[in-house]
Amino acid sequence: MDFNVKKLASDAGVFFTRAVQYTEEKLGQAEKTELDAHLENLIARADCTKNWTEKIFRQTEVLLQPNPSARIEEFFYEKLDRKIPSRTTNAELLGQYMQDAAKEFGPGTPYGSTLITVGEFQKRLGGAERDFLHTSAINFLTPLRNFLEGDWKTISKERRLLENRRLDLDVCKARLKKAKSAEAKAAAAPDFQETRPRNYVLSASASALWSEEVDKAEHELRVAQTEFDRQAEVTRLLLEGISSTHVNHLRCLHEFVEAQAAYYVQCHKHMQDLQKELSSANGDTFPNAFAVNASTSGVSTGSSPHSIATLPGPSSPSHPPNPSNALESSTLKIEEVKPPATGTRKAKVLYDYDAADSSELSLLSDELITVYTVPGMDPDWLIGERGNQKGKVPVTYLELLS
Repeated sequence: MDFNVKKLASDAGVFFTRAVQYTEEKLGQAEKTELDAHLENLIARADCTKNWTEKIFRQTEVLLQPNPSARIEEFFYEKLDRKIPSRTTNAELLGQYMQDAAKEFGPGTPYGSTLITVGEFQKRLGGAERDFLHTSAINFLTPLRNFLEGDWKTISKERRLLENRRLDLDVCKARLKKAKSAEAKAAAAPDFQETRPRNYVLSASASALWSEEVDKAEHELRVAQTEFDRQAEVTRLLLEGISSTHVNHLRCLHEFVEAQAAYYVQCHKHMQDLQKELSSANGDTFPNAFAVNASTSGVSTGSSPHSIATLPGPSSPSHPPNPSNALESSTLKIEEVKPPATGTRKAKVLYDYDAADSSELSLLSDELITVYTVPGMDPDWLIGERGNQKGKVPVTYLELLS
């Protein structure tokens, strides 16, 4: 290999002087050129953008692919510039296991046929998840990765170059300051003793040498100042581009939310279709269980009844519906209602509920009650029993346990 020894020595000398300047600044022994306030604000904003973009990117990766081994595998495929192989989702794998089990148990049996049906819908959920992962990776993760691995690396490189130019500028300032101090000292005390004429000549010669050194230092300072100003302008333009980055990431975030919403709506539709199919196929065998499940689909067990929501469509009412809309109180006498032989379930009360009339049962949060339904009853309500007490209770206030 052909080495340029002079260039190598020069680079080593520059590196050494920068290191000395940096160390003296940290120790408070040298002056430091401060950047203007606008540039400092741009740098702080860029650092903030980089840090939070990196955190959002990493956590989104965890959300889309919780398996760390799979993430490492995808990382190596990307670095090797190879296509990531298609991976079966957990829902698809579960669906396949259910269908394989149904073949062993017998597809003609109630359990086997139900496994086949549920397995098919699990595969549909897995397909929806695959589409969501693919869309999110392209529309959201890729732009964030391009910023971190492309734009930010360019900004970091120019910022390092700006720091080097600043160190060079401060070295030139310190050199000029020392040269002027030495020149003033040499000019202030010349030796006029006749017995020592040679010293006077040497002093005058030294003064001339320091004058030349000052001129040289001033020239180097002007060059360093020009290079620093030019690099500061380049860095400023790059940092101002962070605003465009925010706009681009905002658009990508909207696309991510749209993909996520479409995925959840699709999953909700599949589960509703599955419940309807199971209800129609097994209604005679399990008349109450599927009716109750269908009525409670989409209920969220939040901290209050106001947090309950279903997809799609508007949010559920914060208060239970009026039972008189579907069944008049006069047609349902609570004292005459008898629990069915099968189909009763235990339920945990999620929130306190005050009975509106004598046909309803007041509820206390976290208590356990027995619930069941009767023919012709509003699906949003159940009959609840607590000891000798009995009355209608809203489904949305309950978590069915068994």
